[in-house]
Parts: sequence; C-alpha cells; structure tokens
Amino acid sequence: MTFTTRFAPSPTGYLHLGHAFSAWTAFSAAREAGGRFILRMEDIDTVRCKPEFDAAILEDLAWLGLEWEEPVRRQSAHFGDFDGVLQRLQERGVVYRCFKTRREILEDIARAPHGVGDVYRGPAEPMGADEEAARVAAGEAYAWRLSLERCRDVLGERFAAMCFVEEGRFVEEGRFLEDGRGEIAADPDPLGDVVLARKDVGTSYHIAVVHDDALQGITHVIRGVDLYDLTPLHVLLQTLLDLPTPVYRHHRLLTDAKGERFAKRNKAATLRAMRAAGETPADIRARFA
Repeated sequence: MTFTTRFAPSPTGYLHLGHAFSAWTAFSAAREAGGRFILRMEDIDTVRCKPEFDAAILEDLAWLGLEWEEPVRRQSAHFGDFDGVLQRLQERGVVYRCFKTRREILEDIARAPHGVGDVYRGPAEPMGADEEAARVAAGEAYAWRLSLERCRDVLGERFAAMCFVEEGRFVEEGRFLEDGRGEIAADPDPLGDVVLARKDVGTSYHIAVVHDDALQGITHVIRGVDLYDLTPLHVLLQTLLDLPTPVYRHHRLLTDAKGERFAKRNKAATLRAMRAAGETPADIRARFA
C-alpha cells in the first residue's frame, strides 16, 4: 500500500505555530516515503467553523511550502456518511441514548464504586424501551454513547486482542516511547462510555475521523501526542466497523517560551502574524528542528 497520511485541521481560527509543525511533520513524512499527503477540513462544528478560516488555512499552508491532493474533503458536506456510521453502530447494539445532564453524569461518576478516573461508565440499569420512546417523543435532549460493556460482549476475544502500531517517539507526562516499539494494546477502558453523537449533532470527531481515514486510505496517522490517549477508542471503532487500523505516529508538541502549548487564542503565534512581521517560510521551518 502507498504511504498515505493527512493533516486535518478544524477551521475555527487561524493556524498557529503548533499546527504548522504538525502539518509539516506529516507532509515531510509523506515526501520522504514517496507517498501521498492529503489535506482534510474537519469542520463538523458548523457554528465555530468559518469560511474565512478555511481559506486562510489553505493560504498559510501553501505559503509554508506544502502541497496536497485535490479536492480537499470538507466533512460538513458529508454528514450523511457519518449518519450511516452511527446507524451501523446502532444495529450492532453498542450505542445507547443517554438523557443525563452534565451534572447528573458527574454525580454518577462520584457515586461509582470503581473509583477509577473521572469517566462515565454507563447506567447501573439500562433504560426501558417505553421510557426511552416517551422521552424521545417529548423532545428531550440526549447523547449517543458507546457502551464498552456491549462492545466487549459483541467483539468477544477480539476486544482484548485490539492493538495498534506506534512509531512515534515522545515524552509526555513522564511517559517515554521508543521508536519502532511495535504493537501496543488498545485499551479503551480509561475513556469510559464516550459520546459519539448528540440529538442535534449527529456525529463527533471520533466517528468522522475514523470513517474518513478509512475512506481516504490513510495508512499512517501522524498527529500530536495530545491525541495519543484517544487512539484505543479509534481502534475500537475501527474494529466494530471492520475498518483497517492505520499505523500511528504521535509527535511532540511545540511550546512557547513559557513551556505552554500554542493555542488559537495566542494570536501572536499565528502564521499570518508571523508572516506580517517579516518571517519567511524558512524561518518558520527552522523553528521545527
């Protein structure tokens, strides 16, 4: 298979230096492997994502020296695809409607006997079909959550056997991962029953990214270490949906002079601001060394 990777920003603001580092890392890996580099806009947040940010991302990346395949896939044009993924998970019986408010969820977590972490692990007893139908008919808000308990039942031995290949090398919160370590067990349990969609938003980052990585033939996911802990969840979704699991390569995060991660609110660190201040693409790339 041809080495294929991607950069998938959300157009909710201007690209900052951290984004540029991630994009350049993926682009360079594809170029070194003689492979493909894909740009994808993860714009399912139709409130915060703006056309002007989309256009600015294209302009900034081209200025930095990146080239990508056309057309650029914009997830906001493909909600029907993600509805289909949720329907498949519903048919497998691994998702459920959760009507609890954020406060009720926190109260349930506090009462839970497991005492591990601060994640929601589902209701003590499943909601009856009649009550669920009545609450849906009444127009109550709800979220679709992935049930880890049902996933274990449905997948059987495949659940415990889930793994992924990590090629990255990083230091994050005391963890160190050697290059080429190989297969790592994919344990989604620390994440609990995550939200995959809501009544008014029929998808989530998790559904959209897993679907589109498979659709676009992504063989290597190259992204920041801040997303490392989500990998077991994505492997679980890939397993449930019979999709291929790419190789993962998580990289370090760039930080500012104070040691803090770059953020979109840090306007001084945007590529547009740096360009306006006279920095060149070579100056920016030199910061990645």
